[in-house]
Parts: sequence; C-alpha cells; structure tokens
Amino acid sequence: MSVIDEIKARIDIVDLVSETVQLRRTGKNYSGFCPFHPNQRTPAFAVFSDSGTWRCFGQCNEGGDIFKFMMKKEGWEFPEAMRYLAERAGVQLHVPTEQEKVEAEEHENLRNLLEGAVTFYRHQLFNTPAGKLALDYLQQKRNLTIETLETFGIGYAPGSWDAALNFFNAKGYSTADLVAVGLVTEREPGKNPVGVIQKADVYDRFRHRVMFPIRDEKGRIAGFGARILNPEDIPKFLNSPQTPLFDKSRLLYGLDLARRAIRTLDQAVIVEGYLDVIALHQAGFSNVVSPMGTALTEQQLFLLKRYSKRIVLALDPDAAGNQATLRGLQIARQAMDHEQDPIFDARGLLGYEARLQADIRVTTLPLGLDPDEVVGRDPKEWERIIAEARPVVIHVMEALSADRNLDDPKVKNQIAAQVLPLINDVPSAIERDTYLQRLARLLRVSERALQEIATSSRRPRPSGHRPVRKPAEQLLAPAQIPAAISSYSLEAYCLGILLRRPDLLYQVDRRMQNGRLPRLSPEDFLHADHQAILRVFQESVEQDMAEPLNFVLNSLSLAMMELADNMLDRTAKLDPQDERVIEDLMRGLLTLRRRRIDQELEYRRFLIVEAQEAGDLKATQDAQTVVKLAKVRRFIDEALKEYTSRSTTGVRQQ
Repeated sequence: MSVIDEIKARIDIVDLVSETVQLRRTGKNYSGFCPFHPNQRTPAFAVFSDSGTWRCFGQCNEGGDIFKFMMKKEGWEFPEAMRYLAERAGVQLHVPTEQEKVEAEEHENLRNLLEGAVTFYRHQLFNTPAGKLALDYLQQKRNLTIETLETFGIGYAPGSWDAALNFFNAKGYSTADLVAVGLVTEREPGKNPVGVIQKADVYDRFRHRVMFPIRDEKGRIAGFGARILNPEDIPKFLNSPQTPLFDKSRLLYGLDLARRAIRTLDQAVIVEGYLDVIALHQAGFSNVVSPMGTALTEQQLFLLKRYSKRIVLALDPDAAGNQATLRGLQIARQAMDHEQDPIFDARGLLGYEARLQADIRVTTLPLGLDPDEVVGRDPKEWERIIAEARPVVIHVMEALSADRNLDDPKVKNQIAAQVLPLINDVPSAIERDTYLQRLARLLRVSERALQEIATSSRRPRPSGHRPVRKPAEQLLAPAQIPAAISSYSLEAYCLGILLRRPDLLYQVDRRMQNGRLPRLSPEDFLHADHQAILRVFQESVEQDMAEPLNFVLNSLSLAMMELADNMLDRTAKLDPQDERVIEDLMRGLLTLRRRRIDQELEYRRFLIVEAQEAGDLKATQDAQTVVKLAKVRRFIDEALKEYTSRSTTGVRQQ
C-alpha cells in the first residue's frame, strides 16, 4: 500500500468534510451546501463515501478526493495537503534527512527571531516617546484604529543604528542570525554609513520607520516592509532583503488575512501598497492584497488563483491611464529602493491570464485619491470602482481613446496599432472577435479593415497562450471495462501508460477533439495525486530541455515517485509501442468520463426533485443541464464505438 493509499484508508472523507459542511444522508451518499461558494438554497454539494470523493454540482463544478478538498479549502498545493493529511492520519511520509532536520530547525529559529522582532517593534510604537510620532501618523493621518494596528502587527523601528542589534544580541541571538533574517546590514568594505563609528561592522537596517510585518499565505512571518516618517529620508519604502524566508516575488502583503474573504467573494483585488491594504481591510473590504510596490509576478498571481480565478488590478490613474506605455503587464517598480512610476503592461497581463486560465481585470482610482481616501469618503464608491473593472483589452482601448480626436485617421491608426496586437494575444477566438467588434465601433471603422490588419499581423502565440477550456463536461465509459474496476485504479492504469509514453498526450487530445470532446484535463481525474501527476506530464511535453520521461521522473517528489512506481508495475506487461495501447488508454479515459457523467446526471435529478418540492425555479436550470449532459454522453458513446469492437491489451486485467 502506498503512502497516499494509507492516508486515504485512515481518513474517512465524510468525517473530514463534516468538519466544514453540515451533511445529511441522501441514499448511500451525503449532501450539503457547498463551502466554496455562497448558496443557501439548494444542497448541490455531494460526498460519495464509497469512492471517497466529493463534487459540487453548483457554481464550482469541481470535485475530487480528500486531498483536493483540503487543497480547495485551504488554498494549498498537493504536497501541502498531503503533509497535513499525513500528519492527521499518523502516516510518516519519509524519514527526514539530517540536512532537512537542520534546515527545518534553522528556519524555525529564524522565524522565532522575526516574531520577536514584531513584538520589539510593536513595543517601540506603543510604549516609547519616540514611537508616539509614528502612532500619531498612523491614527491621525491614516485614520487607523488600535484594533487594526494590532491585527496587522504594525510597529515602529527607533531611529538608532544599533537598538535592534543590541536588544537581540542580549536575548542570545547571534549577529549572523540577525543578518540572515535581514534585521541588520553588514557594512561594505571601505564604506561606512553616516553616523556610525568606523569599527561597526553591522548596523540596524530599519531606522525611524513604520514597520509592517510581512507574512506568507499561512500567516508565517517572512520579513518586514518599512515606510519613512521623515520626508527627507530615502528610500520611501524599504523591504527586508532576500533571505531564506523572504522572497518578495512569491509573497503578497495581506494574503494571510485576505484569503478567506477572497474565496468567499470569489474575487481578489490587488492594490499598490501596505497602507492601501490596511485601510481597505479596516473598511470591511478584506479581499485585498498588495505586491508591496514591486513587479507583480506570475508566482503571486498563481498564489491568488488558489483562492479565486477572478482578479482585479486597482491602479493609480497615472499608471494605467492615458500615459500607459503598454509594454507588458507589471505594476512595476523595479525595486522598493527606487521611486519610479508604475508601468501598466497589458500584454504581460494577457499572458498571465492565458497561462493561469484566470479572469484578470483592470480598474483605476479617481485622480489624486488613494484607496483609503476613497473608502473614507464613501465605501460604496469603492464597491462601484471594483464592480466597473474591465477586461484588460477594453481598459486599454478606453484609456488610449480618452481625450483623443477619434475623427483623425492618424489617431485611429495609432490606437489600432497598439490594441490589435493585444487582441491577437487573446487565446479565445470568441473574445478576439468581440474585441474587434468593439474596437471597430469605437474607431468607427469597418470590422473588415481591422480584421485584415489583425490577420496580417497575427503571429504564432507563445505556448503558454492555450485556449481556455472548461473542464470536460465530463464523462462516459464502454461496457468492456468491468464496473468493478475502481476509478482510482483505472486512473492509475491510464497514467501508467502515459508514464511510459508521455508523448501519447498529443494523440489523446487529437482523438478527443475528433470526437467533439474537450482535450484531456487534470479535471478528468477525481484524485488530487493523479491530477498532480498529469500536470507534470503536460509540462513534460511542452518543454524542450529534457526528454519527457526524464522530465517527469525528475519533477516528482519521493511520495509521488512511489506512486509512479506502482503505476509502472500496473503496466509492466504492455508494449508501449503497440497501437492497441493507445486504444486501451482511450477506452480508460472515456470510461472515466462516462462514470463522471452518470454520477452527475444522477445527482442533478436529485437536485431537480429537491428544487421542485421547494418550488424553486432552479429546477428548470438543472433540467437544462441534464439535457446538456445527455448530449455530452452521446458524443462519448459515439467516440467509444470505434474502440468497443477491438480487443483490449490490459484494461481487463485491472
């Protein structure tokens, strides 16, 4: 039994889900209200105890096993969910190496030091005469309450070159530890900061500044951001340096406090700075985070996507208005140590949107106002600003055309020249067509003229720009595969074939599309471990740095390697070059889709009965969904016909 199997055997999915969802028995299964989207009318969330899986038949349209439930609930990746569930089940993933033990102890020691620094700076803010200036600034100029300051752990760094150094040295922390977490700075050879005697090798990095603890999405302290109080000081903002704990490209300020609100509202809002986040949270808008003035990275957007695919970028009008340079996305300041106007990069945003399959929108603040000023004068104005966020391409169109003479042919040409490349980068053909129509109306030119320009200038899209496809409207299966084969075993068998030949993904996708079905997706698998492995397969065929099989094996963790070994055992007798192998693979994948379709049809019918008894109009919507699902099932049945008469090579053995 693999580690993953053992974890599943020890944790009952009904018990796990019941901690979050109030379930009631419906036949042999359980139902309740989905915890991942607002809905108190129809219990569209189902738990299937026999297969150890769950599914939302409502807005989410997602499902999986206990791992996927924890990933969805906490916004974790698979390894994080596995570690948590392994600990809960009392299963040891692997014996830590001596190096891992040392690193874990070192990181814990450094985090304890940083937590001590949070307490040190908070004491300086609330209990020292020097801190009163900072406290007055925060309360009177920024209108922040004591409760808010406590929630965010805001403090004050005294205007001393060695206050923190001496305090923590006295606590038993070494100077090397203080350097390692970025609380003190080493003097460069031959240089000495003003006011520091020559013998000083290190000095406090943060002096006479408001201190903002920066935590990761789990609430673990990683470093600090600091803002000046004296207008003459530079730079205005200063972050901790790169450390083993602090990587600003992978952190978002406020995410630890915002993640639940982001998931509940199904929307994340990105603003520019710490104080913007804090003021909005205080005003009740808790789904707000900040990239801390640095370039917005794909890693940060990927973090947000764990909680919501709907992301709004709230920009200063100078950054995203008529002055937009349109050089690629980033809210970009090249570094916190430099004052520089943000650059709005629309093309970069579109690239992120395509790769992450997210809905990224842009909105701008009123001229001259910060978010705290907007919510201070009228919270409903902030709601309206966010509600009016527009897709990136539309934002660019309107920004470029504002206050321009659209009767001038040269102006029209200039705008078209900047917008059309963005439209070409949009992966969806329907969206491209819609944007072309809108641009034609805006410029009062024919769509044909724009289409000719767009077609002539269109270049091959980067591999990351894949059409956004919805998870297959899932699932069907042939009679040849015995019903006794569990979905888990069948998924593992299919992945075992792909593990031997990752290149078969191309053939699978082509055959699926020929059968009017969506391409293979991680959502085709119910189990989170199998979804994670399929994603690695897909990455392996999209890269060109290594052979696909080597890439897969080098990308898997030890626990996943154990799973992969089991998959290879399942397919040991197969000849991966045999044409019948792809037929077996298609049969297996279509079987999985068929089972999912049948399961959803069964539950949709249950929802229809529930809604009809309650007099809910949603019964009509569910009935329409049933019709669509039946149509998908016909497509799958048709696709299966070409395989049903052929002999199988290994599926029967499962």
